[in-house]
Amino acid sequence: MRTADVVIIGGGVMGSSIAWHLREDGVTGPIVMIERDPTYARASSDRAMGGIRQQFTSAVNVALVRHSVRFWRVFDGRMSVGDHVAKARFRPRGYLFLANDTNATALERRLVRMREAGARVERLEPAEVTRRWPGLATDDLRFVVFGPEDGYANPRQVLRGFRAGALARGVEYAADEAVEITREGAHVTGVRLATGGSIASSVVVIAAGAWSAAIGRTAGIELPIVPQRQHLFRAALPEPWPYRFPMTVDPTGVHWRHEDDDRGSTRDTIIVARTRADEPAGEAMEPDLDLWGRDFRPPLVRRAPGLDSAELVEGWAGLYEVTPDHNPLIGAHPAVGGLHVAAGFSGHGLMMSPAIGQVMSEIIRLGHARLTDVGMLAPDRFERGEPFEDGAMI
Repeated sequence: MRTADVVIIGGGVMGSSIAWHLREDGVTGPIVMIERDPTYARASSDRAMGGIRQQFTSAVNVALVRHSVRFWRVFDGRMSVGDHVAKARFRPRGYLFLANDTNATALERRLVRMREAGARVERLEPAEVTRRWPGLATDDLRFVVFGPEDGYANPRQVLRGFRAGALARGVEYAADEAVEITREGAHVTGVRLATGGSIASSVVVIAAGAWSAAIGRTAGIELPIVPQRQHLFRAALPEPWPYRFPMTVDPTGVHWRHEDDDRGSTRDTIIVARTRADEPAGEAMEPDLDLWGRDFRPPLVRRAPGLDSAELVEGWAGLYEVTPDHNPLIGAHPAVGGLHVAAGFSGHGLMMSPAIGQVMSEIIRLGHARLTDVGMLAPDRFERGEPFEDGAMI
């Protein structure tokens, strides 16, 4: 049996950020990351859109993303280690939420609350939209909300960067599956592995994304996290667009951004997504390509008629890790000593991952978070009947 100061279950963006921050904050003992699929073929962060926005209505979410944005600006430099050249390439092109008669009242209320929470946001009139982003139809718009410090990054490169940074600091990545979190009485004792071995540790972190609930049950706790399929489509434009799209969110929920392709393609492409409220819970990851023509393309072309000839290149799906209030579970679980949770981000994990890594490092080392108070996001809040509301979910 091996021993470790900290065992983290889930070696994706969240787990790797936590490990990197623990090292950054002075933890020198063994940190073991358990990742059952080192190819990350099903990892949510490998299939994500990469949006980064501070446009939330709660002070805690705004604080987490504002801290993360500062980190994103220096991410590539900090994670370029050894032979790895980090290419997350955070692009602060903004988030543009469009308001028409269907959502203007709600977005007006959100705007007030976002400013009160500390987010930097601007209210723009349709004429300003036409001037700054020509080609967007504004005939039905009443106003837009723009976050000039928001943007997006390459999600696959974020994952690879955090992993490279953690490896360079001596974090061990074990290609194995955690089948049980072991405990003695009310305290964790380690993790049992699918290959038959075990790792003894008094600190275990569940950061397994959409699969966190299953591993939590092995420790005797219920984490209200369910997987939900999310579709994304890549479309090639008929000719280069005259500017680079910000993350543009239509009132229908369809949203898109430009892609700055690092795969060698010479075509101008965009990534298009839409969260479907009727998507059933489950681990299905096969994309339904018929959704492009039925649910995605019509609102896109209505808002940007010049995209009418855009050609579908591919579609794929990943998993959101959804909680009942669409906010994450963060911190130590009070029912089991030494057990920590960083999961259930409901689509906002990548954007917050630098701050969550810092917060979790503080909680593990100090017993509390110093960066910002995250007590309202505690893993047991639903058991206590205290869900947390943030009115700015997509």
